[in-house]
Amino acid sequence: MEARPLVSVVDDDESVRESLPDLLQEFGFAVETFASAEEFLASGRIGDTCCLVLDGARPGMSGPDLQRELVQQRHKVTIVFITAHADKSEFPRLMEQGAVACLLKPFSDTALREALNPALDGRSPTEG
Repeated sequence: MEARPLVSVVDDDESVRESLPDLLQEFGFAVETFASAEEFLASGRIGDTCCLVLDGARPGMSGPDLQRELVQQRHKVTIVFITAHADKSEFPRLMEQGAVACLLKPFSDTALREALNPALDGRSPTEG
């Protein structure tokens, strides 16, 4: 049996960390959740993660800060930003730096599914 691709969710909102895994599992992913970017970086799961669902506006290391850190460490991870507080003018910069989508909370199941399609395209996590 083929292992399901891992989606890691980084969001300081506990309700998101509790509800999003069920939906992602329905989409066919394995899921791990993290309350902070620092917790994700220390987890040892970066190389296993095919897609990172990342809260953009958060205390501590922000979503964009984590994105830059992953690029600096040469980790290639598909990133979908989710946020309730973002200025949409920031979205093009996040996409230019490698995000595949930026979704405003609340977002539909369909919007999330479409944003995750690149992670299902057979891309596997790789380190450059």
